[in-house]
Amino acid sequence: MKVLIIYAHPEPRSLNGLLFKTAIDELTKQGHEVQTSDLYAMNWKSEIDSTDFPLYGTDETNPKSKPMIIAMQSMIGYTHGQLTEDVKKEQEKLAWSDTVIFLFPLWWSSWPAIMKGWVDRVFSMGYAYGVGFSAEKPHGERYGEGVFKGKRALLAFTAGGPKSYYGELGIGGELFNVLYPIQHNVLFYPGFDVLPPFVAFNAGMCEQEQVDGIVSDWKQYLGAVETAEPYRFRSQNGGDYDLKTLVLKEELVEKNVSILEIHLKK
Repeated sequence: MKVLIIYAHPEPRSLNGLLFKTAIDELTKQGHEVQTSDLYAMNWKSEIDSTDFPLYGTDETNPKSKPMIIAMQSMIGYTHGQLTEDVKKEQEKLAWSDTVIFLFPLWWSSWPAIMKGWVDRVFSMGYAYGVGFSAEKPHGERYGEGVFKGKRALLAFTAGGPKSYYGELGIGGELFNVLYPIQHNVLFYPGFDVLPPFVAFNAGMCEQEQVDGIVSDWKQYLGAVETAEPYRFRSQNGGDYDLKTLVLKEELVEKNVSILEIHLKK
């Protein structure tokens, strides 16, 4: 495999830092190629703004007198090869990889702002989305199709609470539902096959014995990434959704299934 690890934690001595180093060592030991993006170490610029688009306001067809539409400016920058150098380097890493690992602490039920900012800036229109429009595909190629089709992606993160918090009746919400906006709407959207996540629970209160167990589980998980079964999300253009409304066809809605799990094929 060619593995890209996108890592976000400000403290190298954290459990996340240990999992990051372990992933590099273990994947390399297994014979895989590894590239990394350590976002805090890179001082990654998380906010997207006009400085990301060198062509903005440079001619009469793209004047600064008109409101800046982020998606359109990202497409103009991408198609003309005029995105910023940091973004272009990350897009090159993505193109190189066949597997992407997002490694982070779960903060406020999501990934850190710096990692969301990586997606905002790197997933340019025309590069990661906004492709494949046709009469048969009026919304384009996305949700199971698109430029990342054939690549695998997974979330690996630490959570402060115990596993019970994220069970079916847990106060934090069932984990699949909590992660749905990222796994389905960010990763599956541009075509990634999304693997079930690796989670280290009780991350802030681990004794050394527990840390050792987490690292051992992480190594075992990494050893199975190449053959692991991804989620069977329904594709947008596969016939399960009405292509006018993008609503799941009524005859496919199962009873006694959670509102988000209806988007999985059984």
